[in-house]
Amino acid sequence: MNILESLNLIGSWELDLSTKNITWSKQTYINYGYEPFSIAPSLEFFFSRLVPIYIPQAQKILQDIQNSKEIHTLQAQIIHKDGDIIDVLLSGQTLYNETNEAVKIIGTTQNITKLLNIKKENEELSKLIEISSNEIYIVDIETFSYLYVNQGACDALGYTKEEFYAMTIFDINPKLSQDNASYMRNELRKTNKFTNKTVHKKKDGSLYHAQAFMHTFTYKGKEAYVIFDTDISKNVAAEIALAQQQKNLHHQANHDTLTNLPNRALFLDRLQQIIHSAKRNNTQFALFFIDLDHFKTINDTLGHALGDQVLIEATARLRQCVREADTIARLGGDEFTVILKNIKTQEDVSKIAEKIVTIMRKTITIKNHALYISASIGISMYPKDADESDALIKYADTAMYKAKDEGRDNFQYYKSSMTKFAFERVVMDASLRVAIKEEQFVVYYQPQVDLQTDKIIGMEALVRWIHPLMGLRSPGKFIPLAEESGLIIEIDRLVMRSAMQQFAAWYKAGLNPGTLSLNLAMKQLNEEDFIDILFTTMQEFNFQARWLELEVTEGQVMDNPALSIQKLQQLSQMGIQIAIDDFGTGYSSLSYLKKFPLDKLKIDQSFVRDLPEDEEDIAITKAIIALAKSLKFTIIAEGVETQAQKDFMIENECDLMQGYFFSKPIPASEMEVLLKN
Repeated sequence: MNILESLNLIGSWELDLSTKNITWSKQTYINYGYEPFSIAPSLEFFFSRLVPIYIPQAQKILQDIQNSKEIHTLQAQIIHKDGDIIDVLLSGQTLYNETNEAVKIIGTTQNITKLLNIKKENEELSKLIEISSNEIYIVDIETFSYLYVNQGACDALGYTKEEFYAMTIFDINPKLSQDNASYMRNELRKTNKFTNKTVHKKKDGSLYHAQAFMHTFTYKGKEAYVIFDTDISKNVAAEIALAQQQKNLHHQANHDTLTNLPNRALFLDRLQQIIHSAKRNNTQFALFFIDLDHFKTINDTLGHALGDQVLIEATARLRQCVREADTIARLGGDEFTVILKNIKTQEDVSKIAEKIVTIMRKTITIKNHALYISASIGISMYPKDADESDALIKYADTAMYKAKDEGRDNFQYYKSSMTKFAFERVVMDASLRVAIKEEQFVVYYQPQVDLQTDKIIGMEALVRWIHPLMGLRSPGKFIPLAEESGLIIEIDRLVMRSAMQQFAAWYKAGLNPGTLSLNLAMKQLNEEDFIDILFTTMQEFNFQARWLELEVTEGQVMDNPALSIQKLQQLSQMGIQIAIDDFGTGYSSLSYLKKFPLDKLKIDQSFVRDLPEDEEDIAITKAIIALAKSLKFTIIAEGVETQAQKDFMIENECDLMQGYFFSKPIPASEMEVLLKN
């Protein structure tokens, strides 16, 4: 309500002191709620319309008016005709004649209900602004100094109002520059409002984020703007946390959770980017496909938790071998890839590959387990081998399998001839599965002979594959693939069942085949049901434990010596003999060797082949025989093919021999003839 509106609500009245007659103006009637001149005003009517608590005060003021020449006022409440309570401001003054005699009283009646409501609202609003938890500032738009701050601002920043009035906005907004403030002022003058986020600095030096809403207006005659600030630190923290969460989710979607290496998806993306870069810059790069040798054995025998630790250690070793700009990724299981960027020469690639092969050979010790792994690496080159990602991966993978076939623990570059080899592997795998199902495998037997008597004391059962189209397949063609695929377990069980059945039949027929020596893959040994199946098969054919010898290779048992000892002891306690095959080709620890429940050591044929001419083979063979004698093991030499080799073994007190000098592996029917003769 403005002043003119307020004046329009003022009515006048006059009281003749001699006649006591009262006259009201039109507005006075309206203030009381009556039609103008519709009633006769009187003092009695006036007092009847007053709210009772104001009557004594009104009577006293009326008396005071008559006794002085001053204007007297009374703020009171009257009862409107419609029953509402109206706030009024009453004023009155006595008029005197020439003889100084009081003749009349004149006065006004002003309806101030709206004015009081506005005042009350203003007071409430001022109080609300003052106690608001939001920070409210009024700032001089020219000097940026504070003209007003509420208590919320003082509480938020720790300053008193007096301290605020001596500062400018730059004192609490340390990141606000003069240029930004000038820009804000120009925007305010153009649009009358401005919004931004800022950082406030408290009196104690701490910082927090604030959201500011600004509007221009005139304050005490000055061009100013009001700022409503809200602490948004929690919102900012939530946004940061959400951004971090999204970042983490993106990282998890593109990285292996165990090793934190890029996963297959990120690897493929990186490879594609590097191909584009290499094409643009006319550079070359190498792709490594790496598979950890013997890892599955460790994982299956010692559990995934320990296997995970091996993968983490392998990752750390790979990181030591490559540059920071190169990419290492884990595709899954024990398969890794490495992209070597900006390669100058193939020699540089070979150095890194050799470095990886060498470092992977080092013993890994985890929870008192001394573990041995190695790496087989296949390498494809861009653009020499291919210029597309799928082909580069395929060729590196093919080369890796070639490294496996070359005895593992090495690296191989891709050659076009390997593609045919890879195809043959796929065909071979499928054929093996069919061969198992259709029982295309047969057992051949190679005699083991006493060197002193030339008598057969046992024989080794060796699997042969009679392919329906390709005929007889040698073990070297399919055993490595069977071991990798896990099919070796089913093949070993077929051989075990067939050989036990045949041996039992020979004994029943009165023949003396001696000891049956079966090759036992560690995958087979580590199967939970192996001992149960072995015992059940022996019972089925009435096969005696003393007839059986199980051969395990040195390299396999040394992958996990502690577990191997435990498993082999169970077999030894059943009365089954244990032999170490290919002795001298692995990484045996003598401290472990003496703990194995062994009965026999087999000297690998690689040491026998060049006897008695090769000096190194002579020294190694003599050392193995001496070691076996000291540990009271029976010693057998395999691969004996000449009289000179036999004589050497006799001279050096080797116990047994096996090899073509006496007999090649032969089918059961031919072996039966040997036994009868």
